[in-house]
Amino acid sequence: MRFKIHTSFTAPQDSRRILKEIEEKYGFLPNFFGVLAESPAAVQSYTAVSDALQHCMLTPVEQQIVALTISVTTDCAYCVADHSILAQKMGVTEKVLSELRAQKPLSDKKLNALRTLVLSVMNHRGWVPNDDLEQFAKAGYTERHVLEVITFLALKIMSNYVNQVAKTPLDSRLASQVGSPKAITSA
Repeated sequence: MRFKIHTSFTAPQDSRRILKEIEEKYGFLPNFFGVLAESPAAVQSYTAVSDALQHCMLTPVEQQIVALTISVTTDCAYCVADHSILAQKMGVTEKVLSELRAQKPLSDKKLNALRTLVLSVMNHRGWVPNDDLEQFAKAGYTERHVLEVITFLALKIMSNYVNQVAKTPLDSRLASQVGSPKAITSA
């Protein structure tokens, strides 16, 4: 299979409005959305969940910690590059960014508690041990944060898997942030 990277002119009719909105928002159409647009249901689902997460309790920095932890763990070069840029814009330090990309514990204890919960949810497929939940709570997080982490996980698994299956090429703005050796060598 070869996945097409659609434009707002070549996409199925029911995807075009969303692609035009994305182009206006970003100033260009990221390749990921061009691929996702093949399925109006997929692009509508992704954007609906993404829009809903704009109202979550996780800070912009915490959101990027979650997204990068997932993307590094699933080895998605496209998402690691994209979220590295976003993390820098949100104020994630170079040290924490390097630790995330190297899959090492974070020097920031609260952010590390967040990273640890994300990994626990992924590794235990939702059957998170009570000790992990208690450590997360001790770091100042709530049940709402747990649910938002799971929502981010659903969103990022969708984007990571789409990019891996479609072998989505990096947009030129992402090239300087390549961070997934496995994905690079398998593309």
